[in-house]
This record gives sequence, C-alpha cells and structure tokens, in this order.
Amino acid sequence: MARPLQSPLLISPRAVVRRHLVAPVARLAGHPLPSPLSGRTVMVTGASSGVGEATAKLVAERGATVLLVARRQEHLDRVVQEIQEAGGTAFGLSCDLTDGPAVDALVARVLDEHGHVDMLVNNAGRSIRRSLKYSYGRMHDFERTMAINYFGPVRLTLGLLPTMREQRFGHVVNIVTWGVQLKAPKFAAYIASKTALDTFGRIAGREAWHDNVTFTNVRLSLVRTDMIVATEAYRHAPAKTPEQAAALVVRALEDRPLTLGSTVSNVGEVLGLLAPRLMDALMAATDRRVPDSRAARGAVAGRDSSGSGA
Repeated sequence: MARPLQSPLLISPRAVVRRHLVAPVARLAGHPLPSPLSGRTVMVTGASSGVGEATAKLVAERGATVLLVARRQEHLDRVVQEIQEAGGTAFGLSCDLTDGPAVDALVARVLDEHGHVDMLVNNAGRSIRRSLKYSYGRMHDFERTMAINYFGPVRLTLGLLPTMREQRFGHVVNIVTWGVQLKAPKFAAYIASKTALDTFGRIAGREAWHDNVTFTNVRLSLVRTDMIVATEAYRHAPAKTPEQAAALVVRALEDRPLTLGSTVSNVGEVLGLLAPRLMDALMAATDRRVPDSRAARGAVAGRDSSGSGA
C-alpha cells in the first residue's frame, strides 16, 4: 500500500509552506527536499506525445513510477525508452479510452501488475473548433468528443478510485481548459465535454474528501501541440510549450490544489458573473473577428479542426 499523506484539510497550507519556504531553504542548504511524487505510482493518459509525454518525463524525473497510456504502442515504447535511458521507471500500456471494455481491462491489468495507482492524470483528449453553423449535420462531433474527453476519463477514474480510497491516499488531475471559465465561441463540443469533466472532478473530490483522495482541475490555456495545427489563427498566437504545461501538471500533483488556471481566465469568469451581457458582447465580437479554419469549413477533406485545449 502507498504511504499516507497529510489530511486533505491541510493540503493547501502545507503545500504553500513547503513550496515557498521549506523547499527554498533546503535548496540553499544543499539538501533539496524529495518530491512528493518520489516512490509514487502515477498514471498519465495521452502520454505518447505533447503535454502527456512531457508530463510523464517530468514525473519520472521526480522519482515516480510512471504508467503511460495511449493508443499508439510504438510511440509509447519510444517515450518509455527515453525515460528509462534517463534513469526513470516507466511502463507503456496501449488502450483506446473510448472503448469501455478496454478501459476495464486496463484497470484490471494495472491493479494486478502494480497493486495500486497513487495518482492519475486524465490528459488524453481531443479538441475541435467549429462554429455551430458548420455543425448542424455533425452530431458525431459532439458524441466522439464526449467519448474521449468525458466518458473515457470518468470510466478510468471510477476503476481506480476504489483502491485509492481503500489505501486512504490518491490524487486525480483532470486536464481541462480555460474555456470552462470563458465559454469561447466555436468550442461548443470541446468546452462542454471539459466542463463536464471539471464538474465531475469537483464533486468526486467532495465525496472522497474523508478518504484523503483529492482532485485538481488544470485549466490550460493555448498549448503549442499538434492539436492546434489545423487552426490558422493560432499559428502566431501566444502559447505554452508542452514542457511549460507539464510543469503546471506536476505542480498540481505535488501541491494538490482544487484548480490551476490563469489570471486571464479568472478575470473573464468574474466578468461573466458581474456583467454577463457585456461578456457575451465581447465574445461575440471576438467570434466575428476570428473565423473558422479551412478544415472546420470542410475545405480539407477528412480532417477536423483541432483547437488548443483552450
């Protein structure tokens, strides 16, 4: 069984003291503190590329055993090899998270081979940026977005949660989007699916509170990965690197806050509460200024416009 950690009631104050007082003093003294991830077993989904790959590598550097999950085994093998060559411990597990029985089999295999998962990063997902006027005959866009962004991570979480609660320690990080707060036009399918996951995490965290199992929603802004390639408007937009995004995910794992977001999205959320019609007008104006990509309009056959995670 994993070692217990502090009471959930003390997570935030202790994390703040550790990060901003104890850890800097320890580094100055030449005795840096071990990461809270050291010795843990951490599962990262969507770990074959982008933010998931960067997160898996950073988690391994912190001394955790990393279980990498994605569909493409050959890409997982590459990342696992790179982690092992750097001195880390990692295992690659191929799974299509939209396949319910496959997710159940993954959970059974992991618990049989590793005994437990201490921390789970629900990172795998898809983003689609398409106006509703181009979506009237595309209900499948909404269905498959919900399948990977909501039903997949929920099923995986429900499979691993009983063991976390039994051992009285666990943490789940949901990679969502700042769009949960901003409600950006053209992202109806994507933001709705991520909002569902965001809400699931908050409720699950309240139910598992007394079992020392916690949840963090990381509301990422634009990240420069393959997911934004099809959207011309994002080619020169400010964006995080996968490594910068991964650093936020690791902070979420180590400190276990309720949410991690950005100042812009927080201000937008407050403005939406205080002056909702003004926020609607601002978003509607932005919607007109930034058109759909050629892919979203159907100019590129067989491709969906991928948003940012934003």
